[in-house]
Amino acid sequence: MPGTFRSLKGTKDILPGEVETWQSVEAAIHTVMRAFHYREIRTPVLEATGLFARSIGEHTDIVGKEMYTFVDRGGDSVTMKPEGTAAVLRAFVQHSLGEQAVLNKLYYLGPMFRQERPQAGRLRQFHQFGAEAIGSTSPALDVESMLIPLEVGRQLGVNDLALQVNSVGCEKCRPAYRRLLISELEKVAPRLSEESRARLQHNPLRILDSKDERDQRLTEQAPMIKDHLCKECGHHFEEVQVLLQDLGQPFVVNGRLVRGLDYYTKTAFEITSNALGAQDAVAGGGRYDLLVEELGGSATPGVGFAAGIERFLLVMSKKGINPPASSSPTLFLAALDPASRRWVFNKAVQLRAAGIPIEIDYLDRSVKAQMREANRQQSRYVLVVGERELETGKAQLKNMKNGKEVPVALDNLASVLQSYEKEEES
Repeated sequence: MPGTFRSLKGTKDILPGEVETWQSVEAAIHTVMRAFHYREIRTPVLEATGLFARSIGEHTDIVGKEMYTFVDRGGDSVTMKPEGTAAVLRAFVQHSLGEQAVLNKLYYLGPMFRQERPQAGRLRQFHQFGAEAIGSTSPALDVESMLIPLEVGRQLGVNDLALQVNSVGCEKCRPAYRRLLISELEKVAPRLSEESRARLQHNPLRILDSKDERDQRLTEQAPMIKDHLCKECGHHFEEVQVLLQDLGQPFVVNGRLVRGLDYYTKTAFEITSNALGAQDAVAGGGRYDLLVEELGGSATPGVGFAAGIERFLLVMSKKGINPPASSSPTLFLAALDPASRRWVFNKAVQLRAAGIPIEIDYLDRSVKAQMREANRQQSRYVLVVGERELETGKAQLKNMKNGKEVPVALDNLASVLQSYEKEEES
């Protein structure tokens, strides 16, 4: 019987057997972030609703349709975090991190929440990792933000991710372009999709990013912001492209790429996989030089990205990439009688304290059943202990992969196992 309660729509239990793959992805993220010298930051799941309305934009899909927002018992409107950047920058301002270092390179990893239609790789509770470099206008940091998720992909065996880049201008050049775009789009407005018509006055750039095929046809001749940049934005975008070319990193300039958040200025980028079909993005980001000031801090430039962990896992699954699981015990200690069971329990505690993964039998099963259990758990070694072994202080350590047995002193078990583990690592 499955029971009375089930996980909520758009949420998912991550069970043993799956968790190990998640841990492999998370380990790759931490490894890459350390290599790029980003420090981890952890912000609360709940934030003031106004934080996201102010930073993301009131007319975005996230704020308008997707946020989990409620009034708490104190009468405050709070929201479950739909994305990570706003929360990180709120913490940056609140704790005056800019006064502690001119450049802060921070990363995060954790659950986000959006009430959208569940689909492959996109759930209502989903998980993201991301990074924010706050304090510099350097185009090199824009490129660094692109390289991090690409490197995470390479660490996981996903080597064919594609990079698209664009510039969305700044507060100097975007207003004039916005007026030009609206005037051009108004000519086809009656034939645009309902969603694009709603965006026309409040968020016209998003119409260029529409996935509706009719919208795409109608806007084929629409002006692109990359062709209407001010001198500063144009130079910045050229520098980004030159740096990518110097690295030999393939990329495509996509004039329709504007991203879904209002806070982007200058660089915007997206990383996609051909394994995902229409919803092909695994990561995206860009520069947000005005956002810190918008949230009450001093004017401070920044750039960053966010990537979906479920999206990476889906790509890995489609490509048949299975990271090695690390949940199997190194040793299964089997016992023949009550006295040896007590010894086995005590020894297991000692070996675990030494950092060696150990499992024992807790169901008073026969030795034959214990061996079956050791095999089911894919234990690397098994040691059977009974009265004779306790008297002599020696037992046969069996390698479950090749069936070979070697005698070991029970008092020396920890050092033997640790030496075997070192040999396997090398």
